[in-house]
Amino acid sequence: MINGATPRAPGCSTPYAIGTMPSRPVVYSVGMEGSGETRLDLLAIGETLVDFISVEQTDWLRNAATFRRYLGGSPANIAVNLARLGGEAAVISKTGIGAFGQFAKSELQRHGVAVEYLIMDHRNRTTVAFVSSTTGRPDFEVARSGDYLLRPEEVSEEAVERAKVVHASTFALSREPCRSAVRKVFRLAHEQGKVVSLDPNYSNRIWPNHKEARGVLEEMYRYVDITKPSLDDADHIFGREHAPERYVEMFHDLGAGKVVLTMGKEGVLISDNGHLLGHVPARPVQVRDVTGAGDAFWAGFLISMLDGNPLMRCALFARELVELKLQGVGPLPLEIDRQELYARTEKEYAGYEGYKREIGPRPEMT
Repeated sequence: MINGATPRAPGCSTPYAIGTMPSRPVVYSVGMEGSGETRLDLLAIGETLVDFISVEQTDWLRNAATFRRYLGGSPANIAVNLARLGGEAAVISKTGIGAFGQFAKSELQRHGVAVEYLIMDHRNRTTVAFVSSTTGRPDFEVARSGDYLLRPEEVSEEAVERAKVVHASTFALSREPCRSAVRKVFRLAHEQGKVVSLDPNYSNRIWPNHKEARGVLEEMYRYVDITKPSLDDADHIFGREHAPERYVEMFHDLGAGKVVLTMGKEGVLISDNGHLLGHVPARPVQVRDVTGAGDAFWAGFLISMLDGNPLMRCALFARELVELKLQGVGPLPLEIDRQELYARTEKEYAGYEGYKREIGPRPEMT
């Protein structure tokens, strides 16, 4: 059961009190430390692929005739977004060595993501996805090949040692041997006191065996510190009959310490170790395309967490970033001023803090 205030209805003007992050055996700072090897703020393991996003605005791929290619794959997108914000990021992925694999590698490098752990195998083809450009839920088809063929023995233990946060998606867990590779990375990261992050972006089109998926997720969540389900993810995993607060509880029950539930136009719920900290409302923006919005949000949230911010401010910062993403198609702008984004959150964050001082901390948060 979640302790704390019941989430307000969307549009309610009364904010929640804010909790702060509990201490963990991890250094929350961004960039190079000391004179040794560069530390990685984020190590993303899983799919690096090529997205072909329709030029036409359409809810259905069958209506699309023209496509433009972009770097894709949720872990790769998060690594790129975090690097654009000034963080040090790397990927552990497998692609082919053909034109699409070369494109993916060059895009990672162009955006400042380290590629020394990217496996390019001449025996495989790079996974590609076709995606409809839409303001709603995108239609997609995936031709999978290289991404799920990443083997545990191809995972660099040095990469895990260098990382502060390790992240993967459920897409990467849907097939072996990549599932075992992710399991190895999560286990090592957990043992070393790293922050382990999981995006439970389950889709039955990618992973038709729902019972198997639930079992694998239950196993993986033993290692997970923080997770970012969307409301759609929660619906697909647990069924549609539950309220958002109950979904948050269910992810805690799986083992996640921190749960950040994104709900589209209804905003975000944030919970830490069973204590509901608050709700961040969504703001109206002119949406051009929603593809990759969740990845932009999570990159912003993680780098703000690495900056040492309380979870509520992390969410406010992430909201600024996702609003940039929603107003364009493809990657975020090349130049993003992190301090400017923080400045935009100051007024609202001060309001939350003032509310906290006024009502005092809840007993379970002391």
